[in-house]
Amino acid sequence: MSNYIVGDIQGCYSGLRKLLKKADFDPAHDKLWAVGDLIGRGPESLQTLRFLYSLGDRFETVLGNHDLHLLAIYCGIRLVKPADKLDELLAAKELPTYIKWLRSKHLAIKLDEHTLLTHAGLYPLWSVDKALSLSAEVSELLSGKHWKSLLQHMYSNEPSCWSKTLQDNTRRRFFINAFTRMRYIENGCELELNCTTSPELAPEGLSPWFTVPNKKLKTKQKVIFGHWASLQGNTHSTQFIALDTGYVWGQSMTLLNLENMLQISS
Repeated sequence: MSNYIVGDIQGCYSGLRKLLKKADFDPAHDKLWAVGDLIGRGPESLQTLRFLYSLGDRFETVLGNHDLHLLAIYCGIRLVKPADKLDELLAAKELPTYIKWLRSKHLAIKLDEHTLLTHAGLYPLWSVDKALSLSAEVSELLSGKHWKSLLQHMYSNEPSCWSKTLQDNTRRRFFINAFTRMRYIENGCELELNCTTSPELAPEGLSPWFTVPNKKLKTKQKVIFGHWASLQGNTHSTQFIALDTGYVWGQSMTLLNLENMLQISS
């Protein structure tokens, strides 16, 4: 049995199937994990969810910002945009099934003793255990009867810095942003959520989150993430592994074999 982790799929079902074929992925023996952003922007969001859902317990994922955006659209909290390319999915009779399924997913998963999986990464002031605890807090609400209220309050760039004094919706908004939207940190702790460029083109004063020293992250611990296509998988670190290589933007999709840490790209 092999565990494979795929970067952002974003509704590119055909690309996913080609990549899985290249890796000889066999759902009878192997398990597929995803970094989130299963849908959105690509032309085959319905087919993507239909396939991943059919894998049952041979598939698991964390939630990305596009996945949460779908939930918000479903609730009427956000309007669908042409660039989302979600019309076919939103019209599908099985959509409520997929919505309930996505609501059961987490923002962070511990893959093994040393490996954390999240969509955007690990905020530099948090330990792995802290991240898992905060993820569990959101998951409990997202799967409960007040899940729509959670989504209604998640849209804002503020607060930009973590504090133990944050409460309720403000607190949860921060760590939803950190888990699903984070790329850059400024002033040591502040999320800068507007810049999407590669680090060499970023304005002065912005640091990729994975270059900010994290005193609570142990040397043996790894963080696997997606979300940041312009990185093209380059973190210059074996501790932080970026898997979004921009397939939806005409580049490649990447699959990581967790057992040997080898990557396969389309």
